[in-house]
Amino acid sequence: MSAQRPTAPTSDTSIDGVWQIALGELDLKMGIKIIEESVDKVVATMPVEGNRQSFGLLHGGASLAVGEAVGSWAAVKHASTMGKSAVGVDVSATHHKGAREGLITITATPISLGRRMASHQVVIENEAGQRLCTLRITNLIIDIKK
Repeated sequence: MSAQRPTAPTSDTSIDGVWQIALGELDLKMGIKIIEESVDKVVATMPVEGNRQSFGLLHGGASLAVGEAVGSWAAVKHASTMGKSAVGVDVSATHHKGAREGLITITATPISLGRRMASHQVVIENEAGQRLCTLRITNLIIDIKK
């Protein structure tokens, strides 16, 4: 199976040459909403309800999925300033605390923004501002199809 190259952002997903986030199918199913987006920070929210495991807690896989999405969006925003895109190559997470209800906030900030790689820290917090999970994601900066 060969990897597909991302296509160039269309004019409706780009403002001033910087890619604008477009939610995918999983993002919509998880109830993710974009709050803020820039090369310096991407912030999103997601409800715990609908994303819980069988014991009633926020599913760790949901935390990883939303964290990877937000971190990757941040990397693509950076890459788009160079006319490129980004693909994830590594993600790791530490779960600190559980959640049973409410809205979580997911914030990605850069650790390192290079020409070939971008690394971000992603923090997931509950409504009280308590840290639930910390992720680190590294994305490879790649050329895009024109």
